Amino acid sequence: MSPRQRGFDLEKALDAAMDTFWEKGYAATSAQDLVDSTGLGRGSLYNTFDSKYGLFQAALKRYDTEWTTRLVTLLEEGEGPARDRIRTVLMSVVEEETSGHPQHRGCLVVNSALELAGRDARVTQYVRDTFGRIAEALAVCVGQGVRDGSLPESAETPRDRALYLLNSMYGLRVLGKVSDRRELAALVDRILPPEASARRESPAV
Repeated sequence: MSPRQRGFDLEKALDAAMDTFWEKGYAATSAQDLVDSTGLGRGSLYNTFDSKYGLFQAALKRYDTEWTTRLVTLLEEGEGPARDRIRTVLMSVVEEETSGHPQHRGCLVVNSALELAGRDARVTQYVRDTFGRIAEALAVCVGQGVRDGSLPESAETPRDRALYLLNSMYGLRVLGKVSDRRELAALVDRILPPEASARRESPAV
């Protein structure tokens, strides 16, 4: 059934549901919370998504489209040397985490991993796939950085260096719940120093 046949904007409803799960978490989100945030009746929600869990799965896919795809695109198609693209991604995390949202929501993937991964097979697979997709894009970007001279050669494989960056990126997500922009930006400088500093010091990657 198309969104027009449903009589409501599916993407708008998913955005509202995604924001609700993002702020409250899966378990703490009630059916009434979803009705209130989407503006839809329970009948419309359950006819379309079958259940709260079905809507949560759809919201995770929506987040993947909105955030993960954008991040991977920055790494794969962004302008400039590979090093600059990686720094852009890290700083985009800092900007998002210090945007002033009162709930300090962090990352929906990380939040879902902490709440459900290991206990729910579908969510576990979603988190694994998301992390793997970003790690692969980072590994390709690191390899490009070595070739274009913006990153130094290393005994570590691009995959190993990518996992370090992935861990650092999601660490910024978690710290963003309690840290300010200055602290997070300083951490980015430690993870991947500005190029001028990197020439004087041993780079982190």
